Amino acid sequence: MIARPRVDEARIEDYALIGDCHGSALVAKDGAIDWACLKRFDADPVLCRLLDPARGGTFTLDLDGGTSRRYLDDTAVLDTVFEGEHGRTRVLDLMPVWRQSTAGTHDYVSLEAPGWIVRRIVCERGTSEGSWTFRPSVAFASQVPTLVTSATRIGTHGCWLYGAGPDTHVGGDTAIGGIHLREGDALWLVVTPASVDWPVVVQQLPRMLDATLAFWREWAAYLRYRGPHTAAVRRSAITLKLLTYAPSGALVAAPTTSLPEALGGTRNWDYRYCWVRDGTLLLYALSALGYHGEAKQFANYLGRACAATAPDLQIMYGIEHEADLPERTLDYLAGYRASRPVRVGNAAFQQVQLDVYGELLDWAHLFQAVGGRFDGPSTALLKAVEQIVIRRWREPDAGLWEDRRPGRHFVFSKAMAWVALDRGMRLFGASRQRQRERDDILQAIVTHGIHERGHLRQEFGGDRTDASLLILPLLGLPIPRDVFRQTVRTIEAELAEGIFIRRYVSDDGLPGAEGAFVICSFWFIDALLCLGERERAEERFAQVLGAANDVGLFSEEVDPATGAFLGNFPQAFSHLALIQTATLFELVNDGGVEALLGTPADRVRRTVGANAGVMGMWAAFRRTGRIGRVWSSRRSRLRL
Repeated sequence: MIARPRVDEARIEDYALIGDCHGSALVAKDGAIDWACLKRFDADPVLCRLLDPARGGTFTLDLDGGTSRRYLDDTAVLDTVFEGEHGRTRVLDLMPVWRQSTAGTHDYVSLEAPGWIVRRIVCERGTSEGSWTFRPSVAFASQVPTLVTSATRIGTHGCWLYGAGPDTHVGGDTAIGGIHLREGDALWLVVTPASVDWPVVVQQLPRMLDATLAFWREWAAYLRYRGPHTAAVRRSAITLKLLTYAPSGALVAAPTTSLPEALGGTRNWDYRYCWVRDGTLLLYALSALGYHGEAKQFANYLGRACAATAPDLQIMYGIEHEADLPERTLDYLAGYRASRPVRVGNAAFQQVQLDVYGELLDWAHLFQAVGGRFDGPSTALLKAVEQIVIRRWREPDAGLWEDRRPGRHFVFSKAMAWVALDRGMRLFGASRQRQRERDDILQAIVTHGIHERGHLRQEFGGDRTDASLLILPLLGLPIPRDVFRQTVRTIEAELAEGIFIRRYVSDDGLPGAEGAFVICSFWFIDALLCLGERERAEERFAQVLGAANDVGLFSEEVDPATGAFLGNFPQAFSHLALIQTATLFELVNDGGVEALLGTPADRVRRTVGANAGVMGMWAAFRRTGRIGRVWSSRRSRLRL
């Protein structure tokens, strides 16, 4: 039996994400699973053809006909249909997950997941004839495994396939099996990280599917956004939940590593870690949507991670609070479409990025506004962080975008230093020192950060601008309105390509180019709203939403010329920004442009205040520190 090779490599936008809030996998339109990390996002992948079509492991399906796909409503279960001349075949791909049997009625953060990939193949019409191919990866494809077979399983240590029929051929590192189904027949194929009792498991698979569907639909039912973009917001919320590591509450920036920011380039980074700067956006999104259980869990994660390096902060930490994330290159891998090197780990954790201190205090102010409380050690940590800002805000740093040149005086970093002291005053009260230093920072921005043409610069004394400056009004920074308007116009002239916005066009110390950043495209829409250009913002929002792939997912970047996805995928930052933009439209609907003014805490109070159900749940959070859910079903808890 010979499986037909893929004619062309799948593109980033061809993939859909499945996961269990512990690990994840990417499924291509043709049914191939080309990336999978089981149990942990940052584990060595058991499938990684995404990064090397020749050496990387894969789990493919070869079935006749064209394909169409979608997520089953309000779930992370992928539904792919192969429609051919002789029949129709439906494939459901999922990673089973359900609530712990001991979880409280309203607890959707205490989860169980066996770390499996489950594929249910059903012939719905006629006959289904084809094959599957299974080739696992070992040690990031640095070793060529010899598959072990038994009566029920095929595979190697850490990656086993169950459900193969007698029409299976094994040779070296690859197994190929036949698919022969008549109308109504079903075939279950399951990839596991450890041995299982297959006769027992195969009887339980339908219950696992039901429990997984129930879990996702119950969780999605708590979404409190009711605006015109509900479908996109719900898909983004589910994606963020998928990118959350349930045991700790960490949010990974993306579940992949080394997907390039430009094809053939070297800007290929490992994003399977948690960035502190994502915290405020995440808490804002969760608060606005009504998911305060996840907000509280992330708060616990962030506190433990920051305490590990206190009072200094890193820009990122591992998903189990790890502070050391050493970077290495895997030179034996070809990379996605010949984009090398492939990296594991991320050396940027050692960079000095002073904006992160402001982002932590902004998050703390928002957390307190929605009912969170800080104990003595946590308060001491926040105050120590504030003192670091007071001592160091005049220093250069690497900036928000992790510039690889010697340090610069980035305007955004200075603005976040202002935010740190402003939030310190709101959290701990005004003091002469806080007021003086905050005023000095603002004066430095006005004096050195405004170009002669009236717009904000990327860095003191520079000629270029930067897309990060688009969000300054949403931080409460009191910059003159005419300066902000000119900044938006300059960013559009300098950084826009069609509907997409680049981060910057200045030298950053790295070779090669990159695509346009998806988050910046959403930030530009936010800026238009702040300027009162509602109609133009609506048109732009519809266009950017239309740039998502067929199942509603965004990568980190886009090639403006072709719309092809670039960078790691799917990207939490992109989906967080989508949610923020959608909620800003609703705020403008309710209160005009004035409703956008102030801090993220001010806006989430307005959002929560407009929804009595969300207000009631946050009131319960303030009283108990726990989650007050509205309803639940025992179907999403499963005992094995």
